Amino acid sequence: MKHCLQYIFKYCLVVLVCAGFFQSASAQTENDALMIPKNYFCAAGVYTHNSWDHYWEGTFKRENLNLGTISSNVYAVGGNYGLSNRVNLLFMIPYITSNASAGTLRGQRGVQDISLAVKWMAVKQEVGRGLLSLHAIASGVIPVGDYQADFLPLSLGMRSKNIALRGLLNYQVGRFFVAGSGQYVRKDNITIDRDSYYTTEMHYTNQVAMPNATNFLVSTGYRSLKFNAEATLTKFNTIGGFDITKNNMPFASNNMDATMAGAIFKYMFQSIPGLELTAGGNYVLKGRNVGQNRSFFGGLYYVFAVKKDKSDK
Repeated sequence: MKHCLQYIFKYCLVVLVCAGFFQSASAQTENDALMIPKNYFCAAGVYTHNSWDHYWEGTFKRENLNLGTISSNVYAVGGNYGLSNRVNLLFMIPYITSNASAGTLRGQRGVQDISLAVKWMAVKQEVGRGLLSLHAIASGVIPVGDYQADFLPLSLGMRSKNIALRGLLNYQVGRFFVAGSGQYVRKDNITIDRDSYYTTEMHYTNQVAMPNATNFLVSTGYRSLKFNAEATLTKFNTIGGFDITKNNMPFASNNMDATMAGAIFKYMFQSIPGLELTAGGNYVLKGRNVGQNRSFFGGLYYVFAVKKDKSDK
């Protein structure tokens, strides 16, 4: 049983990433090629701290002493259930607090959005010296908290219902792997608490059309039964939107682009079967209408069998 859980540890990872002005949380298990086996559940609790004091106004990088440092704390719970060895069901719910160290703007706090995902391992076969796998992931985001989207950079989120499709390719040789994925995100309109707003022209409505987005990720690293280390590079890009106008607040339908570098470390406790510790961080290298965010996270995960499969020994 102990060796079985050590293998299962590799399949449980949730990482929260916050980039730019918006505090968005997402389950990183959508981005890896690891699967929870049938009838097992991975319960997760994750804490993430984000902060930035410089941002891009369009492509111009600047600071704003009236805001100081923008920071947020994210407390999230989530899980991953093995519906089968090839199909996983995932969810994540974050509670977020935001704050500005200067000026008169007060931060928000509350539950953000629930994220749901289905991950399917379509292909798994030996190629050359390694193992190749291909995954398809369908995911969605539904706002559940009563927060204001029209309050960037201190808003907890965008209050937009999203659906997304991701393709993931992973190749592993021994304990080393390389992976890449691409995602398309379709965003629904949002409703704000005013009857008109200005983008590049006046809009006499409380409905805001949100630009869709793409998300690309490459990663490489080392996996073992006790310790995992992974480096990631992520590029997020909105399809459309407009730049923040000079000295104005950001708006939900801005063109928000970001390139982020990150690292993830996992340690599996040998003395407590089923328990895993994860830590890491992300940093925005380049952006457009986003903050140069630094994030650090840590989480605890516990894997257990929901019910015994008759075929298990």
